[in-house]
Amino acid sequence: MFLQQLLNGLTAGAVYALIALGYTMIYGILGLINFAQGEIYMFGAFVAVLLLGAGVNFFLAFIGGMGAAALLGVALERVAFRPLRGSHPLVPLISAIGASIFLQSLALLLFGPNDRPFPIQFTFSTITIAGLPLSSLQGAILLAALGFMALLVVFVRYTRYGKAIVACALDRDTARLMGVNVDRMVALTFLIGSALSGAAGIMMAIYYNATYPRMGLLPGLKAFSAAILGGVGSIPGAILGGLLLGVAESLGAAYFSSGYKDAIAFAILILVLLFRPQGILKGRGD
Repeated sequence: MFLQQLLNGLTAGAVYALIALGYTMIYGILGLINFAQGEIYMFGAFVAVLLLGAGVNFFLAFIGGMGAAALLGVALERVAFRPLRGSHPLVPLISAIGASIFLQSLALLLFGPNDRPFPIQFTFSTITIAGLPLSSLQGAILLAALGFMALLVVFVRYTRYGKAIVACALDRDTARLMGVNVDRMVALTFLIGSALSGAAGIMMAIYYNATYPRMGLLPGLKAFSAAILGGVGSIPGAILGGLLLGVAESLGAAYFSSGYKDAIAFAILILVLLFRPQGILKGRGD
């Protein structure tokens, strides 16, 4: 039972980590929290469902959902955050909350309040490895999420644009003096973080076979807790925090009560803020 719950937790935690990466990258470069990240997660899932309903191939629909989420993130940066840069920290925070409420209301208006099933085009089976039943869907989600994380780490550490993003996270003014286009790097950060959230939304829509306007609310808040747990501003911290949170949530629900499943993330958030507010891996621009 322990190994099964561990696997369930790693699957959920990998998805939380993808959303947390969006939080942590945006915080690293701008020092603000984009509370609309959960709604970007939801938007990516809905676009994928609409594309599949129109007869688009699954993989193209997946890419389309990620692309739509990425474009939404860039649009939010341009409209809701860029004009407020340099203002009091509470101002962009309120703008982010307003964007979150607006996107939820827009989704409710466009798609209605009812759940929509995800039109899965594959048949998933269960295989047994060393006595542990493993769903092929779980395995696919876990591998895809880990693959996205690995690509992001390689991009940030070894590409020109990735290093420019890190430079902007460390010191925007100095990076600008060195010839880095800061506005472009900020937009690129929103694009990447939003694409990852869109991918997470599609994976969870497949996993639970449901899409609905408020589907991003709890995952977004849990991913925020994961970012705080790992050390907001740290990419490895976001990954570690997401995985740890998913495992803690799964084991807590299994060995204590499933009624506490959603409360565990917020209990961890409170404990981290009380005893280690910098998170497990402290850093900005990692």
